[in-house]
Order: sequence, then structure tokens, then C-alpha cells
Amino acid sequence: MAGDQVHVLSALDGAKTQWYHFTAIVVAGMGFFTDAYDLFCISLVTKLIGRVYYTVPGSPHPGSLPPTVAAAVNGVAFVGTLSGQLFFGWLGDKVGRKSVYSMTLLLMIICSVASGLSFSHTPTTVMATLCFFRFWLGFGIGGDYPLSATIMSEYANKRTRGAFIAAVFAMQGFGILAGGAVAIGVTALFKIRFPAPPYAVNPAASTPAQADYVWRIVLMLGALPAALTFYWRMKMPETARYTALIAKNAERAAADMSKVLQVEITKEQAGDLEVAHKSPASPSFGLFSGEFVRRHGLHLVGTASTWLLLDIAYYSQNLFQKDIFSAIGWIPPAATMSALDELYHIARAQTLIALCGTVPGYWFTVAFIDSVGRFKIQVMGFFMMTGFMLGLAVPYDYWTGKGHQAGFVAMYALTFFFANFGPNATTFIVPAEIYPARLRATCHGISAASGKVGAIIGSFGFLYLAQSPDPAKTTHGYLPGIGVRNSLFVLAGCSLMGFMLTFLVPEPKGKSLEEMSRESEPDKC
Repeated sequence: MAGDQVHVLSALDGAKTQWYHFTAIVVAGMGFFTDAYDLFCISLVTKLIGRVYYTVPGSPHPGSLPPTVAAAVNGVAFVGTLSGQLFFGWLGDKVGRKSVYSMTLLLMIICSVASGLSFSHTPTTVMATLCFFRFWLGFGIGGDYPLSATIMSEYANKRTRGAFIAAVFAMQGFGILAGGAVAIGVTALFKIRFPAPPYAVNPAASTPAQADYVWRIVLMLGALPAALTFYWRMKMPETARYTALIAKNAERAAADMSKVLQVEITKEQAGDLEVAHKSPASPSFGLFSGEFVRRHGLHLVGTASTWLLLDIAYYSQNLFQKDIFSAIGWIPPAATMSALDELYHIARAQTLIALCGTVPGYWFTVAFIDSVGRFKIQVMGFFMMTGFMLGLAVPYDYWTGKGHQAGFVAMYALTFFFANFGPNATTFIVPAEIYPARLRATCHGISAASGKVGAIIGSFGFLYLAQSPDPAKTTHGYLPGIGVRNSLFVLAGCSLMGFMLTFLVPEPKGKSLEEMSRESEPDKC
């Protein structure tokens, strides 16, 4: 890469923090707010759906989703997300970040609304349509991962790039919080308007007919934040790095930089950029080339494997908080509550964890990532997650004893704090910083898709693993598992492996994107 090209791109790296940076954080961040709301709110409403559609008359236990249905409802959005991450990551490198960025948001808006409609009223039809629309919802959400990370990394200056990308991702915490708050609010209103007795008192009356509207409203409201930011996402210009380095329109890149970031680039400098990009020294290797393997092969193994291991632990716990809280007695037995009471208690518990552990962890990352560095935060996070999970698992009988539930919840919240002030944030940030511009969204999509494989393993596997080894204590329809305690040991092992594989990932702190991607080096193949 010629000196003039470095000079032009360094104008972005050296740009002062400006209003447009914060605008981009909000516009991209609201996509992640919606992502988190949509992906996690399903865990709040599955028990209500089970009561509405799968209650067996005369049964001493309230209805619950059959194992295969529960696995499909919880996992299908992740399959869609994985597909979207790979497809939109590749497409973002081929046709431009802006060109496909609004498509993902539009898909999320449409499918959020359609998820709540779920045509017909029979269990099979409702579940089939719910799964269909949640797959495509996940497909749109998947595209937001590589595109938002790449766009923010290419807009940001070198000094605060990590904090800007982390701030976009941190909106997930507010999305999770909003999902719980909406569920609490909607449920409270319906409880006042349609009071119902506990299941043990009157099984039929414990689930009023109007409860079928509650889960639909909760899911459909996920479209609102996405719709509010759609216009501004449409107005975002293409990133200067894509326009200059991939589209090879340096003059347009300079104009865009000057327009949104008040960075002055002369026509002569823009011309120098275009000439420099066409120089033979500019690397042109592809994703499946030996040169890519030499330069970034181990990096891709590192970013993909750490994200996979993190998501096995993170999504297992997040999706099944209600089961863990029930196991330790923090949520009353289902039969002692009405359908709406149960949803209210689950939402309150998950909101408390988000408020105390999840949200603060995200913003600690924003505050410290550019001073402490990505590597140290990720290593620390995996190490602390391992420690706290072992702290929950080893004395598990103590934590589940009467009067100790508050301590369990505090320890559990700390695992989320160090996941978010740790690998849950850094695995998202680093892949947007270390790969070449023409492969940046693709490699981020591959890393993110690997993470969603972990989420699928967690969301499907934990359903079975966490079941009690005693057949008499398993949830109806499930085979005996290894129990919550042994499942926590498995998740601690995943965190320990993530700690070790982090050493494959380089530290981008304080370096330009071109320096990290080594785009100034000529091909050697």
C-alpha cells in the first residue's frame, strides 16, 4: 500500500470523535437492540405457549411444549441467524455494506410482526408458522452481525474504535432488558383485566383465553425499535474504506468522508488513493488461498472457536434461566401459579439478571476496551466465567438449600457480568478489526456463524442435559439428563477451552485496520 494511500486512510483513523459517530452507534445499535429482544424474548413466553396449546385435561401438571417442539422453537431462529451471518457477510463484501444493510432490518420488522400472527389456532399450525417466521427473523438478525460490526469499525477512528463497536453490541443488553420489561408490563395489564386462579385450584380457568394474545404481543413489539431506525439506516452512506479499497472509487470515498466526518480530503489525495490501490503491491488473495491461510488462518480458527465456545455457555444459561431458577426454588412450582403469573415471575427473574449482570458488563467493556485491550478482557472474562461456574457447580447442593437462593442468583449474575465484560463483547469486536477490507464482513460472518453453532448446541443440548438424572423428576416428555449441576461443569469446561484458544487471537488495540489486516504487504504466493 503506497504512502499516499496510507495518508488518506489515516485521515479516518485520526478523525476526532464527532456527532456522526454517535449517530452511527444509535442506528446500528438499535438493530442489536432488536436482535437481542427477538432472540431472547422467546425464552420468556415458551412456558405460556405450552400452557395455552399443550395442556392435557385432567393432568396434575400444567401444559408444556413437547421436547421436539421446544427445541425447534428455541433453536430455529439460531439456524436462521447462522445462515444470515454467512450469506449477508459474503454479500456485504461483494456488493457493499450499505446496499444490504437495510434489507436485514426490513426482514426483521416483517418477521417480528408475522411471528406474533402465527396463523390458525391448532398447536401444530401455530408452531409451524411460528418456527417458519422465526427462521427468517433469524436470517435478518444474522445479517446485522457482520454488517454492523464492519460498518462501525470502518467509520470509527483508531483511538476509540473498540468502544464504538462495543457500544453497538452493548445495545443487546438493553434489548434483553426491554424484552423482560415488556413481558412484565403486558402480563401485569392482562392479570388485572383477566384474573385467573392457580392451576392447582382450577386447571381450566388458570389459563384464560386472552393469554394467547400475551405472547403474540410480546413477540410483535420487537418490530418497533427496528421500524423507528429504518429511515436513518437507509440514509447512511457507504463506508469510505469499502468505496476506496473494494469499489475503487476513491473520489467518492473522499466525498463521503468529508460529508459525514468533516475530514478534508483533496482531489489530489483521492487520486493518489485510487492509483495506489491499483498498484501491484496491493494484495489480492482470496479466502481459500494459501496466502490467507498464512496470514490469517490461525486468526480465523481463534475468532471462530472462541465465539463457538462462548455461545455454548452463554446461550445455554440465557435461554434456560427460567429452568435454573425453578430448580433452585426462586420461581414457585408451576402448579401454584396461573399461566400469566408464571410468565410474570420468569420475566421478573430474567430482567433482574439483565439489570444486575448483563447490562453493566457490556458497558464496562465500552469503558475499558481501548485502554485495557481486547485480549486481556477476553482472557479475564473466560477465566472468571470458569471460576464462577465451578463456584456454582461444586457446592450446588448448598446453593439449592433453603435460604441460599439469593447467593446462587448473585453468583449466576456475576457469570453474565464477566461474559459481557469479556468474550461476549470481544468475540464480536475483534473479527471486524483484523481481516482485509474485501474479506472483513465474510470472516466476521464465519466467526459469528461458528458462535451460532454454539448457541444451537446450547439451546438444543441443555434442554436434555439439564434434566434430572432421576426419571421421576424430569420434565414431562424428556429423558433423564445429567442435571443442572453437571451441566454447569460442562459449561465451565467450555469456558476454560475458550480461555486457552484466545491465545490464537491478535490484539488490535491502538492499530489501524490496514495494519492489523496487513494490507500493506504484497502477496507471497
